[in-house]
Amino acid sequence: MRTLFVAALLFTSTAWAENASVNLGPGSVFADCADCPQMVVIPPGDFIMGFDGGVNEERYEGPPHPVSIGYSFAFGLLEITTAQFRQFVDETGYTAGTDCRLWTGKSVEHVPGKDWRDPGYGRPPRDDDPAVCISWYDAKAYVAWLAERTGQPYRLPTEAEWEYVAHDGGQTTHAWGEDPEAGCAEANYYDQSAAGLRPWEPVACDDGHPIVAPVGSLAKNDFGIHDVIGNVWEWVEDCHLVPYGPQPTDGSAHLVDGVCEKRGVRGGAWHSRATWQRPTFRGRDTEDFVTQVFGIRLVRDLN
Repeated sequence: MRTLFVAALLFTSTAWAENASVNLGPGSVFADCADCPQMVVIPPGDFIMGFDGGVNEERYEGPPHPVSIGYSFAFGLLEITTAQFRQFVDETGYTAGTDCRLWTGKSVEHVPGKDWRDPGYGRPPRDDDPAVCISWYDAKAYVAWLAERTGQPYRLPTEAEWEYVAHDGGQTTHAWGEDPEAGCAEANYYDQSAAGLRPWEPVACDDGHPIVAPVGSLAKNDFGIHDVIGNVWEWVEDCHLVPYGPQPTDGSAHLVDGVCEKRGVRGGAWHSRATWQRPTFRGRDTEDFVTQVFGIRLVRDLN
């Protein structure tokens, strides 16, 4: 078994055991170094990916198809934070995307100078806020740096892996059940605390966070993961294809030869409507797209 720095299974009482060889069973939480992101072991499993519907033809979420993930993998306990992304930039000198897209009161527009250091919250981002204004290129650069730094196989999730974790062992319309109004214990989405910030109807519940929430503020899902739905969108590896075509059914990513016009992005955000919060909902944007609500979630392969 690979030697790891291992965190205690309870996120609220983390303890480190340097050079301890452990059996990483499903639900185990570990990190590859003292300041590395914490990862949760996800077991193999089968599920139905997709939904025969969507908010419009362009946003069709199907056709539904069976996926069998026959391997364990590690999924980030939390979204990558501002502090973690800052460490990467400080150590490498990397220049991330800028002129981030923000809601300006009437529409979403490029705002010169806005980036992950100042994503337009009206306050500086906190160290434990999820890093945002992150393009797919930026996410890939962070993953490559962490993989080189640790010698471990970090990468972005595949779309199938992400949806499997978001369903957290179930198959309900929403991760928390069938009621779109009942997700505030688990998901930071457009709710009563944010009412009036966007020109659409908030859900009836209140998650206590008008805008972005510090990572891990809300309840974990049944796989032990925070903020899979809501808070910020998370880039995936796949090249986006609607409807699903000859997709891999083993958990691997849908890739294309040559240029990929748009990459997948999943999970919704703090200002997203309930209809965008289903585990099956599929975002997609160009690889250089920089917006206030796009961030990073990691996966790490396991032996």
